[in-house]
Amino acid sequence: MTTTTRPVRESGRRERPASPDRPGGGGPAARPGSGPAASRTGRLRAALLRHRAGRRVLPLAVAALVLIPLAVLFPGSGSWPAALSVDLSGPLGRAGDWIVDNRDGHPLFLYFFGHVSNVVVVSVRAVYVVLLAAGWTGVTALAGLVALRLAGLRLAVTCVAAFAACGLLGMWVPTMQTLALMVVAVAVSVVVGALLGLAAGLSPRADRALRPVLDTMQVLPAFAYLLPMVLVFGIGVPAAVLATVVYAAPPMARLTALGLREADAGVLEAAASLGATGRQRLFTARLPLARRQLLLGVNQAIMMALSMAVIASVIGAGGLGDRVYQALASVDVGAALAAGIPIVLLAVVLDRTTDAAGRRLGSAPVPPEEQPLLRRVFAGWYGRLLTVLAAVAAAVVGHMAGTTQWPGSWSVTIAEPVNRAVAWMTDHLYSGVPVVGGTADWAARFTGWILDPLRGGLQAAPWWALLLLTGAIGVLVGTWRTALTAVLALAAIGVLGVWEPSLDTLSQVLAAVAVTLVLGFAIAVGAARSPRVERLLRPVLDVCQTMPQFVYLIPVVALFGVGRAPAAAAAVVYALPAVVRITTSGLLEVSPAVVESARSLGATGSQQLRQVQLPLARPALLLAVNQAVVLVLAVVIIGGLVGGGALGYDVVLGLAQGDLATGLVAGAAIVCLGLMLDRVTQPAKEA
Repeated sequence: MTTTTRPVRESGRRERPASPDRPGGGGPAARPGSGPAASRTGRLRAALLRHRAGRRVLPLAVAALVLIPLAVLFPGSGSWPAALSVDLSGPLGRAGDWIVDNRDGHPLFLYFFGHVSNVVVVSVRAVYVVLLAAGWTGVTALAGLVALRLAGLRLAVTCVAAFAACGLLGMWVPTMQTLALMVVAVAVSVVVGALLGLAAGLSPRADRALRPVLDTMQVLPAFAYLLPMVLVFGIGVPAAVLATVVYAAPPMARLTALGLREADAGVLEAAASLGATGRQRLFTARLPLARRQLLLGVNQAIMMALSMAVIASVIGAGGLGDRVYQALASVDVGAALAAGIPIVLLAVVLDRTTDAAGRRLGSAPVPPEEQPLLRRVFAGWYGRLLTVLAAVAAAVVGHMAGTTQWPGSWSVTIAEPVNRAVAWMTDHLYSGVPVVGGTADWAARFTGWILDPLRGGLQAAPWWALLLLTGAIGVLVGTWRTALTAVLALAAIGVLGVWEPSLDTLSQVLAAVAVTLVLGFAIAVGAARSPRVERLLRPVLDVCQTMPQFVYLIPVVALFGVGRAPAAAAAVVYALPAVVRITTSGLLEVSPAVVESARSLGATGSQQLRQVQLPLARPALLLAVNQAVVLVLAVVIIGGLVGGGALGYDVVLGLAQGDLATGLVAGAAIVCLGLMLDRVTQPAKEA
């Protein structure tokens, strides 16, 4: 409802009598600025502030009044003024040197960080020893039996086949190393995330305090977590595990808080009316009602921990990620693929198992007589005991047969055939393909026609214009607070002195996001219009969304070599499944009655899409854009390992050479860039 108010009443107004000291009712004692012009200015200001568009334009006007004089005082082309930059290399270098010098003697490291590091090392080593002691027979049997209890025979066979494939590829020991690190990291992530979620779910004040922290942590690329951990714990397993914990805990915290807040109020009221205390209501009502969300949080923590554990190979995590990293460093695509396949299989197995457990909790209980025979045998507490005993028996049989390690004669080497295939592709597809050109030609054209002009345009644009443009986009899609946060984050990049590398990274992100959205929206429209296409895409998207970021670098290096274009291609492939899923879901959720009404009025298929479905699916489309930006940024940064350059290269250089100043400044710039991109692509909030 819109109401119109008048600052001055036109009718029924009582006139004040004139007096000698107040001629015409005003007199010399009238306040300054109370004349007709001032009254019109006040009315205009009030109307501007009341109007929604005015509230959006006003911050931009204020920003222009601040930034344009600064641009006059600090003239230049597109570079950030040196007078507005702060050189942090000296202080950061001294801080890094102090940490390195005192890591072995300062009480903070001896009695806190040292103990934390020792606990992590001992825990990972203990789990690894148990896995090796169980042997391939015990681990494979345990995985298959757990999947059988949770989801049935099909998933059990999938788990057994996945672990067998890890052995066949000669990657059993690296797989156990990654699994040991995963077990410890996920356990700590779940505990820390559950405690934070418990605080946020029970206390609105804690929720308000934690929300910006969790928001920031979830938009940070994985690479940004590595250097601070290396600074404190050094290269090795402790830094890798703790970086994984910090990366994987936020989704667990968010989903735990969501489950606690969405608990049925009627059930809680009934528990309170029966005299239950707050602690009793928590353990007997809130947590049981939130089991589904808790298990979903565990699923997300597992998937993010696996992704981070693979990336953490850069700082000495070992395992499968280290094999991929070493192979990519030497451009050995065959060896990288041999280690990448077990990573994908491990991700699929863990995702399917935890997802099946969540669906089982959320569904109605099935009567025992209607369950398959094997599910009935392994049901209940005796089923758990039987699972453990069967796994122990399989491990004992393996020990008796002397095959605790995967037999070398059962391994298959795929590196050589894959490298031959890559060589053939290089000879026949890399360049010289008639009409369409080769993959190298595509990469060169993408770099020359899109990436280079975009980078040049951003770096040549006045810095204050970029800040104003960022503020304008932030105001259009959100609020003035959103715009202010985005502008400050972008300005912080300039203050850090990495303006040009950050704009290089931004150009790669924008180009990859544009390609991702074009492909994603086109595929999603086809999937929304054809149930057959949607069914065919579903398993492909499932597998793509479970693959860690690191794995996407392998095929693009094989096809495109190294450079900025392969990094952007890997980012597109990584972000595409999420965009397709979100957009398809948004289009399918449009009311069929509305679409049918448009069809009955004679609208064509394209008119229905443009004028009905896309406008009604606008929130989903904006969310797809936001997710595309965040996911693309994560892989573009990792693309520094394959020649992507810019901020990703600076982080890799800082990690490789121990140049903490360079790495930390680049990491802080990545944080600011991620925060800015996330804020300017947040779905609009209605006033």
